[in-house]
Amino acid sequence: MSHSEITEICYRSELPTPSHILHRGLLERNLNILNDVQKRSGGNIILALKGFATHSTFDQISKVLKGTTASSLNEAKLGIEEFGGEIHVYCVAYKQAEIEWLSSRAHHISFNSLTQWQQYKDLPHSASYGLRINPEYSEVETAIYNPCRVGTRFGVTADMLENVDLTGIDGLHFHTMCEQGADTLARTLEHVEKKFGKYLHQMKWLNMGGGHHITRPDYDTDLLAKLIKHMRETYNLTVYLEPGEAVALNTGFLVTTVLDRFQSGGQEVAILDTSASAHMPDVLEMPYRPEIIDASEPKEKPHTITLGGLTCLAGDIIGDYSFDQNLEIGDRLIFTDMAHYSMVKNTTFNGINLPSIANYDPETDTIQHVKDFGYESYRDRLS
Repeated sequence: MSHSEITEICYRSELPTPSHILHRGLLERNLNILNDVQKRSGGNIILALKGFATHSTFDQISKVLKGTTASSLNEAKLGIEEFGGEIHVYCVAYKQAEIEWLSSRAHHISFNSLTQWQQYKDLPHSASYGLRINPEYSEVETAIYNPCRVGTRFGVTADMLENVDLTGIDGLHFHTMCEQGADTLARTLEHVEKKFGKYLHQMKWLNMGGGHHITRPDYDTDLLAKLIKHMRETYNLTVYLEPGEAVALNTGFLVTTVLDRFQSGGQEVAILDTSASAHMPDVLEMPYRPEIIDASEPKEKPHTITLGGLTCLAGDIIGDYSFDQNLEIGDRLIFTDMAHYSMVKNTTFNGINLPSIANYDPETDTIQHVKDFGYESYRDRLS
């Protein structure tokens, strides 16, 4: 889909700003890719709700994916109530009331440590229990996202399993990737097999986590299918992948309006009705630079402008962008790839409204205005 077509949709008067708008046609494209991988590999792909939990689209996603994976009790409940299919859960630590509730409702529950498993393993449960493992290998360069860094909170290393009776553990779960390709998975599996191969022969399933950028244009799906088949056939396992980002990659947009323009220290500044701090926290955490339709890097086009957010945080700066024309108050800007890790991370910091949520259906050329957020959304989060 061209930028001009996206712009036409996002400029429609019935779409307020700020708004997240999800394109169901682009979502279907991603689902077709994921379904092809499932069919060719015999693997199972489930939706990681921590990355994308916009349940107004679950009617479409649940036709292809096998279920959901949750990182909390609330996410598990959402998967049960809104998605169906298999319910997988991994939490860094469970409270007893949570594990008691989940153990009779979830299909798979992965424990982060041997101590948590040993604490709860004798409770009545119908769920299949697993352990998160740490292969001590990751190619994630940004420390805050590297689950295998020294001192990590995540997973059990191979040396911890020596002489441990794993009766009652049906599966192993690793998650070491972030926005990476099948080549990274291939190198990771070498470490997984070397360190944990003898345990895999005892297991029923293997969960290879998320971070697989399967729907990115240059992703090698042939290699991914080959790797899944290798693990299935070598160890007689059911194999799962649980991407969140790959499901919604390049399907969503954040539409915002310029509220003010002025100069500061000789630099042009525009204030938007959105916020890096409240609505795009990865901009400040990662750091991450979102793309804007018809904008370029600073000084590549005639007019370079600093885009700032609405909050009182001094660093609520989205970044410097250049445009062919000077921005004017009332202009709309369209941030791309704003579906995953966006709506799930939005906050009401400073009492700023959350962006509205809308879906675009290309078959009917209509915008479904799903939800607005107002004062009640802010008030009800507090006491």
